[in-house]
Amino acid sequence: VRGIMELHEQKLKFLEEMANVIRQDIISMLLEAGSGHSAGPLGMADIFTALYFHVLNHNPKQPLWADRDRLILSNGHICPVRYAAMAHAGYFPVKELSTLRKLGSRLQGHPHRQALPGIETTSGPLGSGLSQAIGVALAAKLDNKKYRTYAILSDGEHDSGNTWEAVLFAGKHRLSSLTAIIDRNNIQIDGSTEDIMPLESLRDKYESFRWHVLEIDGHNIGAFIDATSEAKAIYEKPTVIIAHTIPGKGVPFMENDYRWHGMPPNAEQARLALHALRTLGGRIRSEHE
Repeated sequence: VRGIMELHEQKLKFLEEMANVIRQDIISMLLEAGSGHSAGPLGMADIFTALYFHVLNHNPKQPLWADRDRLILSNGHICPVRYAAMAHAGYFPVKELSTLRKLGSRLQGHPHRQALPGIETTSGPLGSGLSQAIGVALAAKLDNKKYRTYAILSDGEHDSGNTWEAVLFAGKHRLSSLTAIIDRNNIQIDGSTEDIMPLESLRDKYESFRWHVLEIDGHNIGAFIDATSEAKAIYEKPTVIIAHTIPGKGVPFMENDYRWHGMPPNAEQARLALHALRTLGGRIRSEHE
């Protein structure tokens, strides 16, 4: 038992360290691009790390493997975190991250299915991703396939009526192989979600639409992994994981500030952000000092 616990601790430490590396990559990518979104990608680094390095059944060397799990990113503007996780997982060279949003790059400002192997759908318009994921999950059910479908959603896109049509549909058809993950960071481009269009109680809404609901700290990688494991044991309905995250996580001057939703750092801000990440907010001494 002790050996298993130590192995678990080692894996969790690896995931936490990888999430920090991915956050640093996000800052560097956005600085190089001169455009893009900061808050959401930083906030979802822990979840994307857990997905690509533990949860997903996938093969970076065979991105079209028929039995792979499918990951649908609805809020495509947070794609820098997906690109960074995919690069470190082996889908493409890490050095390619510096091409984000540049002409001719495979790493477009929103994921493009035909541009980059491993991207399941082209995303952009908010509110479409859950319906796309439902189509994938329904196909698996009809074809008696065992792969699982994961859909990443923003909280702000729950302002869209087509999101709720999809929620209704998935509940009706008992799509138990579908797990939705909501980035519940409480911000959107113009301010707080609860000021612009109140969403609470998300739990009650999803439960009333026949979903199994789990709520977690989105920065607790172990809790997220446990939630995805529980979802696999639910056979009569789809599962939604409401992941409470801090937008701009790891960079103190970005955290919980909606203005960083769609703004990249300048050179000085990037330097400060990287220092904060490399020193865990000043708790350790940086080798770059």
